[in-house]
Amino acid sequence: DLQDITELNQVINESKRIADDLTRLIDTANAPIFGIDTDGKVTEWNAKASSLLGYSKQEAMGQTLVQRFITEEFKDSVNEVLSAALKGTETANFEFPMFSKSGTRLDILLNATTRRGPHGEIIGVIGVGQDITRIREITSEQERVADDLSRLIDTANAPIFGVDLQGMVT
Repeated sequence: DLQDITELNQVINESKRIADDLTRLIDTANAPIFGIDTDGKVTEWNAKASSLLGYSKQEAMGQTLVQRFITEEFKDSVNEVLSAALKGTETANFEFPMFSKSGTRLDILLNATTRRGPHGEIIGVIGVGQDITRIREITSEQERVADDLSRLIDTANAPIFGVDLQGMVT
C-alpha cells in the first residue's frame, strides 16, 4: 500500500538524518574519538584525533589501534580495557600515553564504550579521549617545587617553623 511505503521512506530518511547528525558530531567534537571493530582495527578516527596525533583518518583506518598507536609499556593495559569493552564492560577515566606521528608523548584520559549493532550484538568499541598532557606537566612541576621546598626546609641552617592564626607553632 502506498501509505506504508511513504511512511517507510519517512522513517528511512529520518534514520539517515540522525546518522548524519551523529557522524558530524563525532567528526567535529573537540575530543579525540576513535572506534575499533571486534578485531581491534580502527573504524572511526575524528578530526581531533587527527590533529592531536598527526595521523589522518585515511592513515588510521584499518590499522590495529593498540599495535600501531599505543606505547609498548601500555599495550597490555590498553588491550585489557578494550577487550573488557568488547565483552560489555565499559571503562571510564583510564589514563595512558600515546605518541604522535612526530614522536610527541600525549597523556590521554579515555572512556571506552561498547558499540552495539542493530540487534544488540557487540560490534566494537568507541573511545572518547581527553588530552591531559598539559595538566600532567603542571602537576609534575607543582610536585617538583613542593619537593624542593620540603628539602630546603629540612636542610636549612636556620630554624624554620610555621605559626597558625592563633599564634601557635605548627
